[in-house]
Parts: sequence; structure tokens; C-alpha cells
Amino acid sequence: MMTEQSSKHILVIRLSAMGDVAMTVPVINALLRENPSVKITVVSRAFLKPIFDGIPNVAFFTADVKGKHKGIFGLYKLYKELKALQIDVVADLHNVLRSNILGTYFKAGGFKVCKIDKGRAEKKALTRTKDKIFKQLKTTHERYADVFKQLGYNVSLTKEDVLAQRELTPKIITFTGNNPKKWIGIAPFAAFAGKTYPFELMEEVVSKLNATKQYSIILFGGPAEKKQLATLENNYETAINCAGLFSFKEELALISNLDVMLSMDSGNAHLAAMFGRKVITIWGITHPYAGFYPFGQPIENALLADKEKYPLLPTSIYGNKYPKGYENVLETITSQVVFDKIVEVLDM
Repeated sequence: MMTEQSSKHILVIRLSAMGDVAMTVPVINALLRENPSVKITVVSRAFLKPIFDGIPNVAFFTADVKGKHKGIFGLYKLYKELKALQIDVVADLHNVLRSNILGTYFKAGGFKVCKIDKGRAEKKALTRTKDKIFKQLKTTHERYADVFKQLGYNVSLTKEDVLAQRELTPKIITFTGNNPKKWIGIAPFAAFAGKTYPFELMEEVVSKLNATKQYSIILFGGPAEKKQLATLENNYETAINCAGLFSFKEELALISNLDVMLSMDSGNAHLAAMFGRKVITIWGITHPYAGFYPFGQPIENALLADKEKYPLLPTSIYGNKYPKGYENVLETITSQVVFDKIVEVLDM
């Protein structure tokens, strides 16, 4: 259904982080599906531009928050540059100091600005150790959609609001080879130890997958993790390490062609989900109830630490806070459980 707002130009602010930016994609796709004459400009970090490549009616504007757009005067310069694009309304999907300052400039300029309600109080109640309220909270995708609804747009999310597979480049094809086996992506790292599966257990998973000789295992990580991942590549013939080899744009194309992605509660899960790939996630001291579950994935694909043994779970939204004795919660998810889930999902 079209709305009276349908011909307007929406500025979408989401400056970071990678996973949170990726989660905007299905929501933007749903918005454009229901409001096809809308134009969107996404303002974010330059590195994240490839996420939005090829989405109709979506332009990207780089926020150089460490350079020319740094500080209140830099943000005012950013406001002037964005205003010149003939913005009509502003959707702040970040709600942090920088985006609030930018939004204040737009409000002063007479623009309608709506910002995300992050549900901070609910998330605090979910993760506190006393009087915990353990329940499913509104998802980040739903919170993003609410911002557009406040601006007057219809947004109804469906599992089809994902991106199409992207074409593999010659460089990627050389890397993967002409391999008819199913591709399993494994992204074993996260920003914090509280949501990073022990590497020795991940190696057991890779060993079990390698022993079947049925799959091609593609290892994902940043340049700093290349050396650690190389140990898996060297020890297991079906494992190949792409850390540090590709541009972000190329890496997205590779992810879009995976048969399944195994990830922590981290950005790679959301990158795979925005392409509609099958995603299996491993959760330590965080939990899907906080609202950061990958888009369109069945909850059965979430492998959770043992809450009976560790009743205070979840203890953190981001994976950086846990009480004494909760350092090893991820060890309650055995490598056999992870292996079995991968096989099950691939056979579906």
C-alpha cells in the first residue's frame, strides 16, 4: 500500500557497526517493496558501502567521522552536505551521540527526525543478575521498522526481503576452485571472549567436517586472524582461509554464495542472513532474546550455552560482561553438537 509519504527522500543514519548496518538491509528492502517511489540515502562509514551495492533507489553517503566530519563542527558540515541532497525526513537507526547531534541540526532546520528506541531498560532487565526478566525482546529489525513507521511508511518484514546472490569474481573462483562440494563458511571470532567459541573446540568441528570429505570449509576473519586460521587451513585439506585475501565487496560476494554460515553472535551472521543464506549461530553469555538474532533464521539454528548450568545467562548484550565463574559457558556446547547441526541444516 502506498502512503502519502511515498515519493519522499529518506536519510538513514547508521554509522556503525558492521552487523548493525547489515541488519538495516531487509528493513530497507521491505520499505522499498511497499513504497517503491521512495528514495533512500544511507549515511555510514566508507568501508560499509558495498553492503548497499545494487539496491534500487538506495544511495550511500560517507560519513568521515574521524576526519572532516569529526566533532560538532564536522557534523554540522555533514548536515549541510546531506541537506544539499534534498533530504525530506530523517531515520536515525543509531541513536548515539553523533547521530543525535546530526539529528538536532536537521530538527533545527525544520526536518522531521525519528530515532530508534533501543530498549535499553528492557535489555538491562534481561542481562542483570538479580530480578532478571527473561523474555524475548523486540528484534533490532522490528525496532528499525518502527522508526520508518513513525515517519509514516508501511513496513512489513518478510523472509523474502533479502539480497540476491552476487556474482563471483575471477579472483574468488581461483580461490575456491571448481568445487562441487557444499560451501560451509566458518567465522570463529567475535569482538569479545564472552561470545567467542573456544578455538580448540572449533578445530574439532573443522576436523569432523574435514573427515567427511563432503564439504568445502571457507574460513573467515580479519587480517589479524589470518595466522591463527592458517593453522586450520594447513591441518585440514578441505579448509581454505580467506582472511585478508579479499576486499569487503569480494567477501560479500563469497558470503552470498555459501550454503551455510557458522558464526558467533557477530557481524558475519548478519552479512550471511541479509543474503538469505542459512546461518547457524553460537551463543555464549549473550542470547537471541536481546533482539540481535540474524534475519529470517529459525531459532533452532541458535546453539545456546547451558542455562541450567549457568542460570544467570544472558549476562551481557555485547559479550563483554560476565560474573565470576561464567568464563567457560561456551564449553557447554560440544563440537559434536555443532557438527550435527551443520549436517542437519545442510540436509534440509
